[in-house]
Amino acid sequence: MLYAAVVRPVIDRVHVSLRHAARAEIRDLYARRGLRPGVEIDVFPALLDHPVPEAALAARMAYWPFDPDAAEEPGLVERVDGYWHLTALGRAVVLEADRVLGATAERLWSYRPSPSLPGLAAVDAVLPLVGRLLEAGQATGGPVFRALTPVWEPADASPSALLAARLEALRHHRADAHRAAWAAAGLTAEGIQALGPGPEREAIEAETNRLDAPVYEALDADERLILLGGLGALADGLTDR
Repeated sequence: MLYAAVVRPVIDRVHVSLRHAARAEIRDLYARRGLRPGVEIDVFPALLDHPVPEAALAARMAYWPFDPDAAEEPGLVERVDGYWHLTALGRAVVLEADRVLGATAERLWSYRPSPSLPGLAAVDAVLPLVGRLLEAGQATGGPVFRALTPVWEPADASPSALLAARLEALRHHRADAHRAAWAAAGLTAEGIQALGPGPEREAIEAETNRLDAPVYEALDADERLILLGGLGALADGLTDR
């Protein structure tokens, strides 16, 4: 349980900083088509690989206003027989977004202001470990994690692009655990967002850690340290200016 709590903000830092660094370029590629990023940008590593069940996507969007009809209007995604699919236009757009994210990851993570930092060697070290976690999560993860895996992995993708997609998917193992924890405590999405610090919040976080922890049992103690240290060593763009 302790490892799940410690590694979670490290994974989130890598994911969020990458998305932040790529945001302007992705918005620009949408704007050139007269579009704005929608729900497809949040789940495209899965949608490029397979259709996503409607219920799973609704759960994924539990913390944000989500109107399925409005999501279909730009013509990037559509619902068919209870599943979300990319349209031809949607696939073209998110393939461009995937290229941007991959290139941004390569730029960020290759930055080595000190020779003691591993740069892209850290990507090579942690990539197979995250892959094993995604496989293990099929037995330990919840419905959103299972719906959003596997992720699309083209043969010509760089290790950085692959790691970006795999980390996006891995985050949903904990997200499922968190939704299960606050639902078991009798809360709604709005309720957990409004819940401040205190014993109830601590209990929910502890239960989240308990439910998230089993996936990391797929790694031995040394591999867990490699994962934590490798992800922690990746540059986040704060000094890449």
